[in-house]
Amino acid sequence: MPLFVNHLTRRAFLRTTALVGATAVSARSWAQVAGANGDLRVAVIGLNGRGKSHLASLAKIKGVRLVAICDADTAVLERTKKDLDASVRTYVDLRELLAATDIDAVTIATPNHLHSLQAVWACQAGKDVYVEKPVSHNVWEGRQLVAAAAKYGRVVQSGTQIRSGDGLREAVAWTRAGNLGKIIASRGFCYKARPSIGKTAGAQPVPTTVNYDLWSGPAPKAELHRKRLHYDWHWDYLTGNGDVGNQGIHQMDVARWFLGEPGLPRHTLSIGGRLGYEDDGNTPNTQVVIHDYATAPLIFEVRGLPSKAAGAVAGAKGDEAAAEAANAGADGGKGKGRRGGDNPMDTYRGVGVGNVVDCEGGYVATGSYFSATAYDKAGKVVKEFKGSDGHMQNFIDVVRSRKMADLRGPILEGHVSSALCHLGNISHQLGRGLLPGALREKIAANAPLVEAYGRMVEHLGANQVDLGKTPATLGVTLTVDAKAERFTGPDAAAANALLTRAYRAPFVVPQLA
Repeated sequence: MPLFVNHLTRRAFLRTTALVGATAVSARSWAQVAGANGDLRVAVIGLNGRGKSHLASLAKIKGVRLVAICDADTAVLERTKKDLDASVRTYVDLRELLAATDIDAVTIATPNHLHSLQAVWACQAGKDVYVEKPVSHNVWEGRQLVAAAAKYGRVVQSGTQIRSGDGLREAVAWTRAGNLGKIIASRGFCYKARPSIGKTAGAQPVPTTVNYDLWSGPAPKAELHRKRLHYDWHWDYLTGNGDVGNQGIHQMDVARWFLGEPGLPRHTLSIGGRLGYEDDGNTPNTQVVIHDYATAPLIFEVRGLPSKAAGAVAGAKGDEAAAEAANAGADGGKGKGRRGGDNPMDTYRGVGVGNVVDCEGGYVATGSYFSATAYDKAGKVVKEFKGSDGHMQNFIDVVRSRKMADLRGPILEGHVSSALCHLGNISHQLGRGLLPGALREKIAANAPLVEAYGRMVEHLGANQVDLGKTPATLGVTLTVDAKAERFTGPDAAAANALLTRAYRAPFVVPQLA
């Protein structure tokens, strides 16, 4: 049997870049042969943060051989290479790596704005793909990645690793079977302290070790206006999606999983802002996003400030008047928070980062990625679910078997949950700041949002944020055509414009759907 031959030559790949009109590679690739007869040859793209985790996970899987690594920062490349076998090749330009015919699969852990483009290119080059969350920087390009996986017959696993935990899978099935009655609300939380990234004066130098053209990719090659190029790209809309799209993709994915909803919601609304400090970030550090689903509302909350009001319970009960009094300093104490080493972060039913699914007969709480506990209405433990991470192993298994139905994080699910992050951000970006009284009047008919907003106000008060001086932004209420993945209604034109971006040539996501 002849080995897989990539019909797209290295020269053609580098010349066309976007691969529009490229000859589709055979779905019966060398990866299948390697899976049966030899090592699966894998490359890791993006070596900070999650990239380190990819390397560690792959190293534990038998029959997997790391053959290449890639990063636009040569300092990161050299640092990583020191701990690897001498045979591992290094690349700065992803396109050169993808043109290599001795690579069966790639994992992608680059910044968000590169995920979809790099994954589509990898599919077109005949590689199977594990791509970190969120799988896209905007809704449109995520759908193109789903289409690429189908068109080129590639295995594409999204980095929503919670879905591979057997404990969570059991908890979802048990809850959806009605063991606690009807779901009332499916909630996700990211109560995680995020310090200010600082305020710079003018453009900052890009590290000399970084190929900034490759690093920028489809985004504008803009001046750097923050101290750190790496990681803090999360808090710039040009490259990141804030904590809604950083940590929140995990929790919104789980929340939607519990609901059993396969697509986008009917409506979306956001309340929030970058509050408590002024810095070079432009994404919210405090935010509530509510997605209106037929089954039940999906509510996600971000809190990046650390303090919890000592003894203040009014906000948790939805008494916003008391909560706003706390905001003015009349009620509640000043908390130093996790960054100060004293007070813990806020929690909801004991969960700071995770999910709570409120049901008629109790609730299910996830305190870690792979375990959950069910409680009755009195707070008594009903059932416990435990598991562990097997996401990368699942990806490798499916690369070998080609049984796409066995994927725990199929790209379609990753796309839909990533889109939930983008919908919340679009609502926020089109919104405007409102004083507390006016904002409260606007949302008065939405009881779940009023309750979540009341707790947010209490939290901000504990951090001495005066919403009278720095108002929160009330986003626009977006009406969603879930099937078309577009907006309708009075704000449709402005909202639909934010479903995609102006791509910078030659880093253009091809239209495949």
